[in-house]
Amino acid sequence: MKRTTLGWTAALVLVAGGAALVWVFFLAGGSGEPSTDLTTPEMAVTTTRSAVSSTVGSVGAPGSMSPAPEASQDMAFVIDPSQSVAVFELDEVLRGEPKTVVGTTDQVAGQVLVVANDLGASVFSDIVINARTLSTDSEQRNRAMRGPVVLDSGSDEHELITFTPTTLDGLDGVQPAVGESYRFTVEGELTIKGTTAPATFEVTVEMLDEGSIAGVATTQVLRSEFGIGIPSVPFVADVSDEVLLTLEFVATTS
Repeated sequence: MKRTTLGWTAALVLVAGGAALVWVFFLAGGSGEPSTDLTTPEMAVTTTRSAVSSTVGSVGAPGSMSPAPEASQDMAFVIDPSQSVAVFELDEVLRGEPKTVVGTTDQVAGQVLVVANDLGASVFSDIVINARTLSTDSEQRNRAMRGPVVLDSGSDEHELITFTPTTLDGLDGVQPAVGESYRFTVEGELTIKGTTAPATFEVTVEMLDEGSIAGVATTQVLRSEFGIGIPSVPFVADVSDEVLLTLEFVATTS
């Protein structure tokens, strides 16, 4: 009888432990609905470069700021989420088969103040992504991502991913022209799951017309650097530490 009781007790412990792991890994992430709509503070077109830099930070090299141009030369381009998408990609082995996991969301906000006579003096706001709304081809995986082991984006504290640009390189003295494409880099601080680390985005932008631009920004980060774990489950293995982040965007002046 004692042995039988111990057996039942062990079985109950295993079941309870398994249920707890399932809840932590796959059920703790919530619904994936954002807590609020993303908004980005406006950067008024009439704001001079020096005034903007004191508010959101200039991305020009320290000490290299030239006199502010006339306010009418500056244009604020705001990301249009209906035409934009943030993407992550990483590799894993799922049930013995190699797989590239792709997650996307259109919940992205940000803007840039373009200085017409010198693109290198342009100013960015923070670029913000709602990590809670990232979606892959598996709802089970989505819930796991929102849980505490992966992104913890189900919590209000870690719902947002933020990139704060600090340095713009490759556009000094360049003037914008409709139909032209530009390649440059943006360095800054990337915050994911409460951890901030430096990141550099490679950016390509085309000026579609006087009121809209389109572009792609990419960088590679290590998930371990941001404390992003992987659920310990038997059917997932060899998840890459490298994660490719991409922002495909359209930004407009209206």
